[in-house]
Amino acid sequence: MFDIKLADKRISIINLYSYSEELCRNYILGVNESELIPTDMTVKISDYDIEYERRKSEQEDLKEGIPVRHFDDDYLESLAVYRKIAEKMPEYDTVLFHGSCISVDGMGFLFTAKSGTGKSTHTRLWKELLGDRAVMVNDDKPLIKIIRQDLERKYDAIAYGTPWAGKHELSYNISVPLKAVCILERSRDNSISRISKVEAYPMLMQQVYRPSDTVTMKKTLDLIDMMDVKLYRLCCNMDISAAELSYRIMSMD
Repeated sequence: MFDIKLADKRISIINLYSYSEELCRNYILGVNESELIPTDMTVKISDYDIEYERRKSEQEDLKEGIPVRHFDDDYLESLAVYRKIAEKMPEYDTVLFHGSCISVDGMGFLFTAKSGTGKSTHTRLWKELLGDRAVMVNDDKPLIKIIRQDLERKYDAIAYGTPWAGKHELSYNISVPLKAVCILERSRDNSISRISKVEAYPMLMQQVYRPSDTVTMKKTLDLIDMMDVKLYRLCCNMDISAAELSYRIMSMD
């Protein structure tokens, strides 16, 4: 058992294998911190949870038409841990979002797209372009928290790093205001444009984690509706010029 702090919440994890604890090492609370911060949720993993992740992985591989991959139980447990966290997070106005989020000068920019489009490649181009000014928040599954501004019906979005950061494991235990979300599409030529929430909504719903509980799913939909950030569509190639264009427009707009 170990405790982590994730998106400003203390989570107690009762695990079966050591891999999950190693994965979360940069988010584990020290003894003194644990004494001061109350527990917000407890995640307990069973053999059933691990088997569920195995079946789900196999079904996704069959759907994609690729050879079925076989994962160790300790890795599957780490997936089960994050799934259980994601199921509860909307209660705290927070959602798991599939995308690559990078921070530049303290502001977050999240790139999302269908798998294989190149969102991780694009944020790496931002890092190449901007050097130390750019810090990876999370390369695969950041958490996004929606916060209502005082006295106004406007909402801020905060992006948080998490241990679950994709195959490249690019993530830092930081949080930043989220300025923009950009939907990537592959193209020979580079172009970028502002889009409306209506235009972005299908992709936003595809990329947010959708809880199994209907009440929590309704809360997730509400949080997506409240997410007050600038939205863009970027048609791009994998050249540094794509990063130059997207950074110039998204940072200055």
